[in-house]
Amino acid sequence: MSEKAIHIGGDHVAGIARPVFSVAPVSMPVEGRGALLRLRISAPLEGSELPIILFSHGNGQSLYAYGPLVNHWAAQGFVVIQPTHLDSRMVGLAQDDPRRPQLWRHRENDLVRILDALPVLLAATPGLTGRVDADRIAVAGHSWGAQTASMLLGARHPDPDDGSVVDIRDDRVKAGVLLTIPGTGGANLSPFAAQRFPLMHPDFSGMTAPALIIAGDADRGAMTLRGPEWWREAYDCSPAPKALFTLHGGEHSLGGIPNYEARETTDERPARVAVIQRVSTAFLWSVFRPGDESWHSVVAELAGGTAEGRVEAK
Repeated sequence: MSEKAIHIGGDHVAGIARPVFSVAPVSMPVEGRGALLRLRISAPLEGSELPIILFSHGNGQSLYAYGPLVNHWAAQGFVVIQPTHLDSRMVGLAQDDPRRPQLWRHRENDLVRILDALPVLLAATPGLTGRVDADRIAVAGHSWGAQTASMLLGARHPDPDDGSVVDIRDDRVKAGVLLTIPGTGGANLSPFAAQRFPLMHPDFSGMTAPALIIAGDADRGAMTLRGPEWWREAYDCSPAPKALFTLHGGEHSLGGIPNYEARETTDERPARVAVIQRVSTAFLWSVFRPGDESWHSVVAELAGGTAEGRVEAK
């Protein structure tokens, strides 16, 4: 199918920008969850053999967040699936809800169940029949969502209840983009994080799938006592092939990825978001489209000096 670009103020940073559509909410039952799993599915109007990005939102967010990333990825030829996890403010769980101690487990289970149900989900989404390449799947996520997504790439953590190792690596997932993923636990955690997130003791040594880790060198989030260096540990502690993109001056919202004009953005910078769009898209195409030169081009450009950030790779 020939590709046509229709550009009326939409995303067009690199490659061909396609008109995008979204279907939401798409609902699916998940046993033991106590509520339907609600999704948003975004895709370009045209094109075939479209890869999939399964995106896990940060704490409190929902299927309607992360428009600056989701709209761009869809415009560049990806199908993006966004679940709303139980910690979302849209769900509004009571503080004494018995599911709260298991939110991490429900998050991880949400992603696995979506993968299991992909044929049904895609068949039920108007405009996607016969257009998706379900053998090319990536996971992505921001903050707690990055931790959730990393589990499908091979990261592990202890079960807070019994200390057993939680391992849900899924070979259906071929690549990942992890934005401000929390680092290792123990003495690195702040008292707040140690109390609220007892699962945050990750082991990245088994995360062998290709992944791009994105971090800000000014991210001083409340999760850690170590400062910005903590947010790069998924790169430092995991085996190749990996890439790390460090944003100069980037804080936890990385310039504004949670949404357009989002209140929680403390470092609003459209240029920072634009370069994340480019770098993440180029990385994914380098995995899914052998011979694609966009990753080499963007790395060479960043190596030439930029105000936005630097790339490391192994």
